[in-house]
Amino acid sequence: MIAVPEKYQGLRCFAFGDGPDLADELLDLVIGGRKTATCSTEDEPNTSTPGERWIVRDGRGTPRCVIETIEVTYRRFPEVDAAFAYEEGEGDRSLDYWRQAHRTYFGRQGKFREDMMLMCERFRLVEVFAQAETP
Repeated sequence: MIAVPEKYQGLRCFAFGDGPDLADELLDLVIGGRKTATCSTEDEPNTSTPGERWIVRDGRGTPRCVIETIEVTYRRFPEVDAAFAYEEGEGDRSLDYWRQAHRTYFGRQGKFREDMMLMCERFRLVEVFAQAETP
């Protein structure tokens, strides 16, 4: 069991990705310090503003950490650059990998278009929640 510290109770929560396995994979990249950026379609409800903090859940819905949004920009899919792809931390961190992975991801949602607008967010890891000892 993981307890959310009182100072974070009331924050909005989300999980990365579109399923439990991807949520866990991306969360591990965040906790490991490799993933410091993410993107979503401009119409998703989880839009963020700089300074906002979020609780990130794992694939089972368990709160695991808090991140804080540093920057939010809007870019069309082809405008995402290699630096942002690298900060997303996925695969080999290349722009080619990022484009293919996100074509697949947004395609599963039926939202992919070559000129789609994305909310591109940079964030920092604030705190990882300790797992409570089980007797």
